[in-house]
Amino acid sequence: MDRTQLERRLDSLPTRPGVYQFRDANGRIIYVGKAVNLRNRVRSYFRDSPASRKVARMVQEIADFDITVVDSELEALILECSLIKTHRPHYNVKLRDDKQYPLIRVTTAEPWPRADIVRHRRDDGNQYFGPWADSSSVRSMMALLNKLFPFRTCPREITGQDPRPCLQYHIKRCMGPCIGAVSQDEYRAMIDRMCRFLSGRYEEVVSEIRAKMEQAAEDLQFERAAYFRDQIRTIEKIMERQRVFGSTNQDADLIAFARDNGQACVQIFFVRGGRMVERASFPLINTQDESSQEILAAFLKQFYDQAAQVPPEILIPNQLDEASVIEEWLHRTRGTTVVIRMPRDVDEEQRLKLVEENAAEALAQMKAKWLADDTKTSAALAELAEYLDLLEPPHRIECYDISNTQGAFLVASMVVFENGQPRRDHYRRFRIKTVTGPNDFASMQEVLRRRFRRARPELPLGQDEGELDKGWKILPNLVIVDGGKGQLSAAWEVFSELDVQNVTLVGLAKEREEIFTVGNPDPVILPRTSESLYLVQRIRDEAHRFANTYHRTLRSKAALRSPLDDVPGVGPKLKSALLRKLGTVEAIRTATDDDLLTIKGMNRKVLVALRERL
Repeated sequence: MDRTQLERRLDSLPTRPGVYQFRDANGRIIYVGKAVNLRNRVRSYFRDSPASRKVARMVQEIADFDITVVDSELEALILECSLIKTHRPHYNVKLRDDKQYPLIRVTTAEPWPRADIVRHRRDDGNQYFGPWADSSSVRSMMALLNKLFPFRTCPREITGQDPRPCLQYHIKRCMGPCIGAVSQDEYRAMIDRMCRFLSGRYEEVVSEIRAKMEQAAEDLQFERAAYFRDQIRTIEKIMERQRVFGSTNQDADLIAFARDNGQACVQIFFVRGGRMVERASFPLINTQDESSQEILAAFLKQFYDQAAQVPPEILIPNQLDEASVIEEWLHRTRGTTVVIRMPRDVDEEQRLKLVEENAAEALAQMKAKWLADDTKTSAALAELAEYLDLLEPPHRIECYDISNTQGAFLVASMVVFENGQPRRDHYRRFRIKTVTGPNDFASMQEVLRRRFRRARPELPLGQDEGELDKGWKILPNLVIVDGGKGQLSAAWEVFSELDVQNVTLVGLAKEREEIFTVGNPDPVILPRTSESLYLVQRIRDEAHRFANTYHRTLRSKAALRSPLDDVPGVGPKLKSALLRKLGTVEAIRTATDDDLLTIKGMNRKVLVALRERL
């Protein structure tokens, strides 16, 4: 569409609620959104300064758009969820895996219900529980259920007239309805207990089983009573492992997320009856340049569109503009009121903070798992070589970062990745020696000089630079300095000075994730969802972490330093003994000679030095 045609189409859009779909030149849907006012919302994408880089890239790909008018914002939300699920548009924030998460289905619509694992929830009269974040956790739950609640697992028609039961009956994993060993009422009562167990109503289940145990004991059915006793013990062990997470009558989902370099991970704590009965992590994609509100809203709509159960409360870390319409949508699903809210008191804030910390840990584990995948890292290295015009994928990558606090405790880090994996025994840290004040360019130059002098045995080492080792002798294929054009220029001066050859040098600017190369005024922009960008970000973040850790260590040591450290003859043991006996440096200064000489380790020579220094 040319500009005139676009303006005419935008002006003709209705001001009613609806859903819009952007398509690329091939007719593929690349984005789906909803709007209270279609004209205002769709026009906002085509203004002169787009809201973000992600929107700018998307607008460049838009060749056409469609709209669907509806009667309310709620209907727009329902249609939006359906279209995103069907088309999985490239630019929408969405759950990473292109699959439905596993659910447990209890076939309560059948006369003799069973439990199985399914991927889709249907309106078929059965009960569904979940979703679980992965198949291994749902299989573990199924095994536990079959141990606690001996439901039938076979698909046969139940007549109660079979001549013999299967093995499941003999190992107490089935109540034997096929041979008429249990009445339908008793069997369905067991299924009802299982459903309440899956809903987190442990106390109710234990109370009911305990009553059956006591009744069996009164009837002298001791084997049956022992069976119920073992059920109770198993459920109580589960309850002991579960953290109390609120009032005993609270049913809520606590949701928080962590994000880093375009990646995001949502963590949910499922609280039922005041106990955290389950938790799950869900990775998201396309979260770069999105606000916290947009990420949360996208997740809530996609997760609860396939969730089997909706609690009466959902706790989130920040306000949500769409909260009211999502609440109305969930009300339809649940049948009763659903409230989406922020924490009301300090205790709830602390619980949600714990959820957020778990989300950050889950995101870190996802990244570690990604790095351990040789297939992905190999592809990332090959892609990086293509974008940087390298002859081959870089075998060894070194990344450098500077850390300081207003020029104090100047330090730097060097991290090494070989074949896309961290080579931690070759990591190095530097304490800046020749630079005063917060001068990152000069600090980077000092670090690179020290590093590449060590790689050249014919060049003299600086004072106190120590001996060479094999880690220093290996030259990298690619060097990344954390910073933009300025850092790159400073680093290139050192490369020219030391005649460093066959090593590609680039600068990575964090703000826009631009890669600057020598002699090229325009940066290299790696695709935001590319494996190569993810690898470069991980290497840069590792260098940043390593530098900051060293910086914090030096600051901590300085904070703990005492004037006693400068006294000749006063070691750690004598220092501890002096402070233990007299408490403070001032008390040591005013103490008599006789008092000081009574302390173990003190002698006349050290006493003289102590008086001189203090």
